[in-house]
Amino acid sequence: MAVAHLEVCGVVQGVGFRWFTVQAARRRGVRGWVRNREDGCVEIAASGEASALDHFLKEVKQGPPAALVRSVRELPLDALDSFGDEFEAVR
Repeated sequence: MAVAHLEVCGVVQGVGFRWFTVQAARRRGVRGWVRNREDGCVEIAASGEASALDHFLKEVKQGPPAALVRSVRELPLDALDSFGDEFEAVR
């Protein structure tokens, strides 16, 4: 099982980025969550089979058509909570 904890910055709030991320994760069988942060970035915690997680992360780095992903930064894994049974948008 592979794990990723990311910060995605750019034009990623108010453009359907969280919905896009949830759909991409569910298509790949990836568990975890995505949430907006007060600084305008989006935070993602994801867990799944390595190949599924790789494909998911490629989609996230591209984002939906209205988004503009400027940077993706890996965050420490030790700051993660549980992943739950599926992927969801949280507040």
